[in-house]
Amino acid sequence: MLLIPAIDLKDGQCVRLRQGRMEDDTVFSDDPVEMAGRWVDAGARRLHLVDLNGAFAGEPVNGDVVAAIAKAYPDLPIQVGGGIRDEATIEAYLDAGVNYVIIGTQAVKEPEFVTRACELFPGQIIVGLDAKDGMVAIDGWATVTDHLVMDLARRFEQDGVSAIVYTDIGRDGMLNGPNVEATKSLAVTVNIPIIASGGITNIDDIRELCEASPVGIMGAITGRAIYEGTLDFAKAQRLADATCKQ
Repeated sequence: MLLIPAIDLKDGQCVRLRQGRMEDDTVFSDDPVEMAGRWVDAGARRLHLVDLNGAFAGEPVNGDVVAAIAKAYPDLPIQVGGGIRDEATIEAYLDAGVNYVIIGTQAVKEPEFVTRACELFPGQIIVGLDAKDGMVAIDGWATVTDHLVMDLARRFEQDGVSAIVYTDIGRDGMLNGPNVEATKSLAVTVNIPIIASGGITNIDDIRELCEASPVGIMGAITGRAIYEGTLDFAKAQRLADATCKQ
């Protein structure tokens, strides 16, 4: 199982939010490129970048920072989300060196956009499904829809997305453990890789996710825990490499 450090970008800085609230942020670095290097040195084999401003604006805001990270670490796979609403944005990110783009809000509002994106950029489209009590939230988690996560996951599986990032927004940034059961249920429902997100706190959470990984959990995004030191990233990745079996 792959552990993926999160670098959330707000106003050009590396921050973490609690439950997606823009007003409840903690700044961890004013140099995201340097922060990316920190995780590369710790053994990261992929990075998860989120343009938080872009998620609310509906278009990239921190795109230059994303491009700078991709340029600094050209051999490191990068996935990016936040404000991706059209094919031109996807193409711009891929041209900048990003490997995967994550479509969230627009996937829910216009599912056909995912269909087109998968046709135009095969193997490089990930869908982000952010859930509250099993229902999908959009617009930077500001709006909870009446769409069930399971239903949308089945739809996007047919489109050929390379993975689904599943976030329990009630857990995100709260350091109270991931929703492993819900993540497992989603992984069993579809035949595409699931990347868990939200709530990872310590090494015990990694062990629990490793136990569940054979059902299709290929990775886990970690943010606040590695920034605040409740999880040693390098140690956690070594544990995952040694114990996770898929």
